Amino acid sequence: MDFLSLEDPLIRAAANEHPEQIFRSLREKPRRILDGLAPEKQFLLLDEVQYADDPSHLLKYLYDTYEGNLKIIATGSSAFYIDRQFRDSLAGRKRIFRLSGLDFREYLQFSGKEELAIELDALRQRSDYQSRYVEDLRLLFWEYLRFGGYPAVALESDEREKQFVLDELKNAYVRRDVLDSKVSDETRFYRLFQLLADQTGNLVNKNSLGADLQMDAKTVDHYLYVLQKCFHISLIKPFSRNLRKELTKMPKVYFNDLGMRNALLNRFETIPGRADKGQLLENYYFLRLRQQYSEEQLLFWRTTDQQEVDFVVRERPEAGMAFEVKWAESRTAENKYAGFSKSYPHFPLQILT
Repeated sequence: MDFLSLEDPLIRAAANEHPEQIFRSLREKPRRILDGLAPEKQFLLLDEVQYADDPSHLLKYLYDTYEGNLKIIATGSSAFYIDRQFRDSLAGRKRIFRLSGLDFREYLQFSGKEELAIELDALRQRSDYQSRYVEDLRLLFWEYLRFGGYPAVALESDEREKQFVLDELKNAYVRRDVLDSKVSDETRFYRLFQLLADQTGNLVNKNSLGADLQMDAKTVDHYLYVLQKCFHISLIKPFSRNLRKELTKMPKVYFNDLGMRNALLNRFETIPGRADKGQLLENYYFLRLRQQYSEEQLLFWRTTDQQEVDFVVRERPEAGMAFEVKWAESRTAENKYAGFSKSYPHFPLQILT
C-alpha cells in the first residue's frame, strides 16, 4: 500500500495542481496503476484528505480514471472540515467508516499483552471460565480507563509519557478545531470542553452551560456541534414514546476517548479511590455499545421524578435491550426499575458491572 498525507504542503500542492500530480510523490512511479498491468488492484491511502482545495474532485477523478486498478482509502480527522470542503457527495463511489480509538482488547495488544487479550476473550465467551490473570486484567483495565485508546498513548509504557502524549494531543486538537471551525472565543470553547468532561454521562443543559460561560445558547449549541464533528464527544438522545414524565429535550454527553476526557480535567490518579470512577465505567460501556449499534439506536431513559436507565438500545421500533451500569455488584431494589420494565416490557434490562 502507498501512503500520502495531505498535511504535507508539497503533496497538497501537487494534488491541488491536478489529481495526477500526486503520483509524483510516490517513491516509484506507479506505472502499475497507470497502465493497468498490475496483477491485482493497488491500494493508495490518502490521509487528511480534507486539506485539499477540492477533495471531492480529487477523489472523484482518481476513482473514475483508475477504478479498475486502484482502491483509494481516504481518511480525515475533522468531519466539520470535511463537510465544508466536500462539494460533491461522491454518491455511488464511496463507503464511509467511522474509526474509533482502541477498545480494551486492542489496548492490550498495542501494549504487548497479547496473552491477556486471549484471556479476555475467554472470559467474555465463557461465564464459567476461571482465569489466573484476572488481577492483571483488572489493573490494565483501570489503566485503560485512565489513559484511553489513542494508539500513540497505548504504545507508551511509562505513565508520565502517556500523560505527556495526551496533553500534546489535547492541545493540538483544540488548536486545530478552533482554526478549522472558526471558533470566535478559544478560551470559552476550551472551558466548555472541560465542563463537558466533568459532567460525563450527565444531561447537557445548554442554558445552564451558557450561564456558566456567559455565552448565549446559540453559541453553546455551535460549540457542541463542533466538538461532535471533530469526534471528541457524542450526545445521545432520550428514549421516549411521548410519555409525559419523560424528558425529551436534553441529551447526555459521552467522550469518544477516556484519556482525552481525563486530560481535560488533569485527572490521572488511580481508579479505586476516584469519585468519578462510575462515570468512567459508564462511558466505557457507551463506547462498547457504540461499536455494535448506531448512535440513533443508542438512547437513554429518564423521567422527571429521577427514574433512569443508562442505555436503551432500540433494535426495532418496539423492542430492544436496556442496560444499567454499576461499578460494583449490589442488590438493586426491584422497584427502582419497575417503572421502566412495566412501560417497556420488550426491552429487558441487564446490569453491567
